[in-house]
Amino acid sequence: MRITEQIAASPEEQARFEQYLYSGLYDIHYARSLARNVLDFLDKYYFRSNFIGFDTLPERNNPAAPLIYAANHSGMAFPWDAIMMTAGIFKIGSFDMQKAVRALTAPALSNSLWMEPFMIEEFWKRAGAVDATLPNFDIMMRYKYSNVLIYPEGVPGIGKGFDRRYQLQRFSTSFIRMAIKYQTDIVPIAVVNGEFINPYSYKSDEINKLANKLGIPFVPIGPTTSLVPFQAWSFYFGLPARLTYVMGKRIKVYEMTDKPLERLKKKELHEIRNVVQFQMQAELTAAEKTYGQDPYQLEELGDLWRDNLDKILYIIPSGWPLLFLEHERRFKKEKDFRMEYGNDSFFGALFQNPMALSYVLPVIGWPMLLRWKNII
Repeated sequence: MRITEQIAASPEEQARFEQYLYSGLYDIHYARSLARNVLDFLDKYYFRSNFIGFDTLPERNNPAAPLIYAANHSGMAFPWDAIMMTAGIFKIGSFDMQKAVRALTAPALSNSLWMEPFMIEEFWKRAGAVDATLPNFDIMMRYKYSNVLIYPEGVPGIGKGFDRRYQLQRFSTSFIRMAIKYQTDIVPIAVVNGEFINPYSYKSDEINKLANKLGIPFVPIGPTTSLVPFQAWSFYFGLPARLTYVMGKRIKVYEMTDKPLERLKKKELHEIRNVVQFQMQAELTAAEKTYGQDPYQLEELGDLWRDNLDKILYIIPSGWPLLFLEHERRFKKEKDFRMEYGNDSFFGALFQNPMALSYVLPVIGWPMLLRWKNII
């Protein structure tokens, strides 16, 4: 199959494709505003993302299909690594959607209010995330306005525990199948230091069974999660690891076989998957060795915070709920605006969003928050 050929779709598939694109919750204006007003601020003053090999964003090898970005996920942490990466690529591409990525995410993220950052309703879908189902993946491979980001480890990649950091868990074959079907390249990304967003955390199968009933895929057990019962903001807390994203060598899985996808046996798909996982593990190991020796770079961080004490109330994680909520309030009133981050504006924003206090008030904040969200 020539890479420039369009993949034929049945009328039913095309109808579903168009319905998904034009009646979904995704809002490009919201995504741009969020990236510019909230995520760029957190990146500049907290996570300090470092993009290696992104001087020029890769072009599609097949104009009819998006590239598939594939990355490792950080263990035992709220997905700040994914949030910062999608926002960072968006910024590198000058907020041009055709150069951006839209992430395929675990359905639990959008199906549970708990997993929406600071319980902002429909956050993930409005910002461009897509539930990671096979039909949705296939739909996105015909989406010409952005590339696709996938975490082939799935939920096990997040919940693997600190003792297995930087050890890729078993990949799914879905992205291999899509890359072959649509004759498009895989762009591997090694994510370094994200493992230290929530370090020394592990999992408990018993606790996770209870968490699953609330729509939470897992609950990490570790030092930082000990704060959660006392202050609600800490449910989304991450330490200031300096996130580093290293672009690897493009992978052309469609050149690893001379068979069309429908004729490939499961064993053959697994062999291709293993080759891809081996390359990505080797690149991740090398990237961690180069960029992961000082995950926090605390001296640099201390200097940065001392130079920006005038906005420290928004920089520290207890101020993030107000940062996100004030953006929501402003966006509902006007689509094009620039947020103010000074400590003085913090108190003005708090006056406009009094329920943000529920995230920071010790103990009593939890029932206030749950009552506010009509959970109790």
